[in-house]
Amino acid sequence: MQVLAVASEVFPLVKTGGLADVTGALPLALARHGISVRTLLPGYPSVMSHLKKHKSAARLDDFFGLSARLLSGKVAGLDLFVLDCPALFDREGGPYSDISGADHSDNWLRFAALSKAGALIASGLVARFRPDIVHVHDWQAAMTPVYLRFSDDLSPPSLITIHNIAFQGQFAPIHFAGLGLPERAFALDGIEYYGDIGFLKGGLATATAITTVSPTYAQEICGSEFGMGLEGLINTRSDDLYGITNGIDTVQWDPVNDPALAANYRSTTLKRRRTNRQALIERFGLDASLPGPLLSVISRLTWQKGMDLIAETADAIVAEGVSLIILGAGDPEIEVRLAQAAARNPGRIGFFKGYNEELSHLMQGGADAILVPSRFEPCGLTQLYGLRYGCVPVVARTGGLADTVIDANEAALSAGVATGFQFSAVNRASLLHATRRVCEAFRSPTSWARMQRQGMKADVSWERSAARYAHLYAKLIEKNGS
Repeated sequence: MQVLAVASEVFPLVKTGGLADVTGALPLALARHGISVRTLLPGYPSVMSHLKKHKSAARLDDFFGLSARLLSGKVAGLDLFVLDCPALFDREGGPYSDISGADHSDNWLRFAALSKAGALIASGLVARFRPDIVHVHDWQAAMTPVYLRFSDDLSPPSLITIHNIAFQGQFAPIHFAGLGLPERAFALDGIEYYGDIGFLKGGLATATAITTVSPTYAQEICGSEFGMGLEGLINTRSDDLYGITNGIDTVQWDPVNDPALAANYRSTTLKRRRTNRQALIERFGLDASLPGPLLSVISRLTWQKGMDLIAETADAIVAEGVSLIILGAGDPEIEVRLAQAAARNPGRIGFFKGYNEELSHLMQGGADAILVPSRFEPCGLTQLYGLRYGCVPVVARTGGLADTVIDANEAALSAGVATGFQFSAVNRASLLHATRRVCEAFRSPTSWARMQRQGMKADVSWERSAARYAHLYAKLIEKNGS
């Protein structure tokens, strides 16, 4: 089976969040099921620098009035197509924003071009490559099934995965003429969205099937609280909606062999984690004599992730007897408030502004627990890394967090199946109650170690999820041929 994946970021070439981890790991997992995936992504500078060896797969002359090439190559075991269009992608800043943090004003064109290239490949642009199915990710690639729907070419079935429905790619209708679509596409069954252009909306309306990154999130987006205005459309497509929990790359994230750790370990040698814990204490300038648990936060500093609540509650959290370390960047106001909290609590709170991949690994390998207080979380990968590393997750009961962490209630503890802590209502009282539960459990080293080992036993790999995708692909292909 041949699959064309279309995505705006892929680890290790370009990453802003969990989307890249998924699009980088899933193709490798699917290969073990006999499925060949080729991923199309934009030719950002970071991508082009990784693509040392490549071939020209096709020329795209007068492509939205621009000149572009489609390149093919292989990086880190991933088969890639790269849309090389310097006018759109060779620029400073991130994939979606300039160096000031403002969105690129032509994002509508940049990701329409990516999607159009995906549709052309799906329709036979590249010699000897005709995919059996097209799998697109989030709003940046969501126009691919739109272009397929409104073309005259025979096309394979398509699958769109929602990683976060809050990001929708909504643009002014003035740009419609530049998309190269027929007028009938600007309609309810196309890309019209409250009078604007909706990239994600169009993908959800035209793709053969829809997946989200956890079963609970698939249920949540059917309601107004989490549907972000698209719940009506989602409900009309409920028969085509599937929730498949993300996995993680268990080679990149492996405490037995991770080079970022001060000491490697496995579930039978948990005492070796103390070396990593001490390294974190020194790195963040904490007081090593404090007896309570070391609680970590690794996150984008946004309202969605509950980081404003962390900033508001940080003093009270450490007053419960924990030490707190935070790694992340995002909302400038939250960054300032966290830095101020660290300054008020020397030796108890450490804050690293920014993102550091190696430090994130060390935090998972040395902290006692990882706090994930998201207001909504389609899947979440941080808690999966925590389970893998024996860093006990403390999570809000939402989306994939609820699906992947077994709460340490009395019944679960008695049965020996607890892997972490869940709390409802992302507010000060719930968070502090969860902190007290963590502190109480931490006072019993035997019980705490049992919970760590149980978490490390959890299958957080892509194996089961890849099997579900493989089954869904086959189902859609069979349905398309019938």
